[in-house]
Amino acid sequence: LFLRNHDELTLEMVSAEERDYMFRAYAQEARMRVNLGIRRRLAPLLGNNRRSIELVNGLLFSLPGAPVIYYGDEIGMGDNIYLGDRDGVRTRMQWSGDLNAGFSTADTPRLILPVIIDHEYHYQTINVAAQNRNRHSLLWWMRRLIALRKQHKAFGSGSIEFLNPENPRVLVFIRAWRDERILVVANLSRFVQYVEIDLSRFKGMTPVELFGRTSFPPIGERPYLLTLGPHMFDWFSLETLDDGRAPATRAAAVRPTIEIGESWERFLLGEEREKLERALPQFLSERRWFRGKASGVKAARLVEALPLTDEANGPFFTLVETELTNGEPETYVLPLGIAEPGRFENDGAPAIVAELDIRGRNGAGRKVVFDAAADPAFARALYDLVRRRRRMRGRLGEISGLHTTAGQFSAGSIEEIPPARLLKGEQSNTSLAFGEDFLLKLYRKVESGISPEVEIGRFLTEHAVSFHTPPLAGWIEYRAGRDEPRTVAVMHRYMANQGDAWEYSRHELERYFERAAARGPCPGGPGRAPGEMLEVAAPDADVSRMIGAYLDAARLLGRRVAEMHLALASGADEAFAPESYSPFWQRSEYQSMRNLAGLAYRLAHGQGKNLPDETARRLERLRAHPELIAARFDAFLKQRVSVARIRSHGDLHLGQVLYTRGDFMIIDFEGEPARSLSERRRKRLAIRDVAGMLRSFHYAAWGALIEGTRAGTLGGRDFATMEPWASLWSTWTSWAFLKSYLERAGDAPFVPADRGELRVLLDAFVLEKAIYELGYELNNRPDWVAIPLRGIEWIVGVDLNDGA
Repeated sequence: LFLRNHDELTLEMVSAEERDYMFRAYAQEARMRVNLGIRRRLAPLLGNNRRSIELVNGLLFSLPGAPVIYYGDEIGMGDNIYLGDRDGVRTRMQWSGDLNAGFSTADTPRLILPVIIDHEYHYQTINVAAQNRNRHSLLWWMRRLIALRKQHKAFGSGSIEFLNPENPRVLVFIRAWRDERILVVANLSRFVQYVEIDLSRFKGMTPVELFGRTSFPPIGERPYLLTLGPHMFDWFSLETLDDGRAPATRAAAVRPTIEIGESWERFLLGEEREKLERALPQFLSERRWFRGKASGVKAARLVEALPLTDEANGPFFTLVETELTNGEPETYVLPLGIAEPGRFENDGAPAIVAELDIRGRNGAGRKVVFDAAADPAFARALYDLVRRRRRMRGRLGEISGLHTTAGQFSAGSIEEIPPARLLKGEQSNTSLAFGEDFLLKLYRKVESGISPEVEIGRFLTEHAVSFHTPPLAGWIEYRAGRDEPRTVAVMHRYMANQGDAWEYSRHELERYFERAAARGPCPGGPGRAPGEMLEVAAPDADVSRMIGAYLDAARLLGRRVAEMHLALASGADEAFAPESYSPFWQRSEYQSMRNLAGLAYRLAHGQGKNLPDETARRLERLRAHPELIAARFDAFLKQRVSVARIRSHGDLHLGQVLYTRGDFMIIDFEGEPARSLSERRRKRLAIRDVAGMLRSFHYAAWGALIEGTRAGTLGGRDFATMEPWASLWSTWTSWAFLKSYLERAGDAPFVPADRGELRVLLDAFVLEKAIYELGYELNNRPDWVAIPLRGIEWIVGVDLNDGA
């Protein structure tokens, strides 16, 4: 099936009347015709109208048969009607804007046929290299169209049924194969059209637009109404809803089987890898570290595949670029390996991407493709990259390892590398521990630029040797051409510890609530807002005995955070020198706060049905009184800020602190994973880190109370009775942390000298953090929405349970 005859350029298969019509429409000049045909490429035939070009290609790929594309039509090449016979459509392929369109290095007069130099279709404007760099080009659109067609067997093998709507300008038909049904709608007019389609036999099903995976309203008894723009076409998958909310998806345990006729290495480096790319969207959407779940994955491409060892069937370092339904493309690190199917029988097979049916000349059999992050061979290869500062070339770029003097690597063979174990509980990345020597974090989502964890880790290792953080041992980066390097892994010295500060705090809280359950009413009053704690005197002896040694731990943690900020603001490196906080920065942060609040309000709308009754009422009262939050943010905007911006941790909470031998060690300077790399590398107010720790104390107390209530470990006390005790612990541990932080920081440039200014900044940033948490819990843990809601109450000073 083709859009124009590529060989004889003839219209013999149509009637004389149809041929005359096509001549009038597409070949007005006599030189555009040859014999009984038209000698024009597709773009000139359609007046170089992008909408028309997309429409006819969309129909080509929608109809039965194997679609045929003539070279040059995928980029919108022009023709030369002044050349004789068929030569007008046989000009050289335009690969680039170089000499002779990149087709030949010969002198231009020696070419058998000239290249196109017409202004509208000049080879320096229309070429593969230029369109390859532009994701909105016709070439990329054609790639997406082809990839989408390959995902649905109804196009290649299905039946076709034409529907007959009353509007003759709209073509409608259904392609079907087994349980798959694709509705194709095409507006053949150059004007906007509407169409009513009788889909009553599919009542209850939902049309899902395939390009964006957008769900349309369900089909009912009445004709289905669609409005189409000029020369617009759409593909809809008619799907059955899963629990009334989203299109049903394939079971997570089902993996595709891919037949290959070559070795594992040739398969991954050759064109056949497209078969594996089709399995990646489902695999990625099931991974905890994949951040585009809410946006939906339209397609995934292996943009880099680099063998890390010389062994046959060895692991590969691969970069996968995902195209999301809502959002910009994202790139992920996905190490791949193959193994015998039985290897994962006891592991639940969570890391299997697909099954391979190998039928090559050098051997046959069945294998599984899996995420090789936990493969010992992959771990040794990464370690060796850093230790030996190795560089390895791939298809598009190179991967290289670097290390600092703090690494102190041994010079033994690769067999002497300490055994690696995969650490559990990672959310955004994957971490490997090499014995008791090193800890390597493999970033999953990567962006252009050096990770702040490398920048800050290197600075602290070289300029603040006494600071409490694991020394940076090395890192791995990937670079393609002249692009900025991308940090793909970072390695630190392993530090013996007794868990993180979150675990330590939860153990202390268990004992605290046991003591509280044996007591009578709580002696403390309501919790105080962060700014109010600045004026509070020390706790009385009874409170100190109840909280116990954790007050001293909070004080120590406050000193360690202050020492971190003092080190980062020391100016030992020009890139880390403090900078002024201008009104522009203040206005920008204020707008971000308001936008975040608006997003949370919209997310909260209609969420009450998924929440406990009391939490739903509190949330509704919060939505009814936006002025409570706006007042704190407006106070921040009006406040004159006198402190400097510095490099900071960016995502500081109890989980980012190790508890080791009665002391604390701050780790993980990656920043908030949800923010872009450029945002995480900016200098910000240090008070943001303080606000994060204050929210973490609050979260620990209320989280322990919720879990204790569920487990029945509160001595028969109910949640409401124990709430004051959670508030008491949160208030005084926050007070101890804040007082100690301010004492250690002293008159540093990142701490406001005026207590009124400090109060305004603390309230604004703690409130912003609580609103962010509210959005997260609404999306992920409805049972925990009460924690950020009480945090907001804590700051605005209003009990939403009683109304505002």
